[in-house]
Formats: sequence, C-alpha cells, structure tokens
Amino acid sequence: MIIEIDFNSDEALYLQLRNQIIIGIATAQFREGDSLPSVRQLADTIGINMHTVNKAYTVLKQEGYVKVDRRKGAIIAVDIDRLRILEELKRELQVILAKSSCKNIGREEIHALIDEIYKDYGGLR
Repeated sequence: MIIEIDFNSDEALYLQLRNQIIIGIATAQFREGDSLPSVRQLADTIGINMHTVNKAYTVLKQEGYVKVDRRKGAIIAVDIDRLRILEELKRELQVILAKSSCKNIGREEIHALIDEIYKDYGGLR
C-alpha cells in the first residue's frame, strides 16, 4: 500500500496515516495477520517523525484494527466487536447527516454516495 501524506492538510498527520491504513484494510490491501512496517521504517519511507507513526499505531490498536506484538510489531487484527463499532458509526453518522441536512443534501444523494464508496470496498455484503 502506498501511503500518501498531505503536509498542507489541516488534518493531523497521525490521523491521515490511521485513515489510510483503515482504508487499506477495507480494500483488502491489508489482511488479517499482515504485519505493518516498523515505526522507524514507515517514518523513514513517508518522511514523518517516528512519534507520529507510533501515535497512529496506538490509535489503531485502541480502535481494534491492529495488535502490537513485541517481536512482530503492529499486526492487522480487526476487532469483531460489532455492537461497539455500530454505536461508534452511529455517532459519526449523526454528525455527517446533520451537516448534509444543513446543506440540503437529500437521502437519495447520501445513499448514492454510500453505494459509490462501498464499491471500492468489495461491494455491498
């Protein structure tokens, strides 16, 4: 997976990295059990501080996307706690849908966007 960081973005670097790894998992570029590059290796490859990569890995661990093994490093280990994830998604979607409503974006447009995005993740299940 090619990680691209936008140094001009207002979004924190560790969040950009976290988001790209999550997208990599969703698009099967990373699979359960795959090892991520070491903190030092990834930092050197994309030209960011090791602490930034470490923070992204820590957040991914807290959110249940990776586990950290002292010998193997960060390993993709997707948390299957569906109820917790569904509640988290609901909270995030509430804000997104409120923004959409304020901008007069309708239900059909939102559903079309969801379908368009889901196609990138292997289609609807």
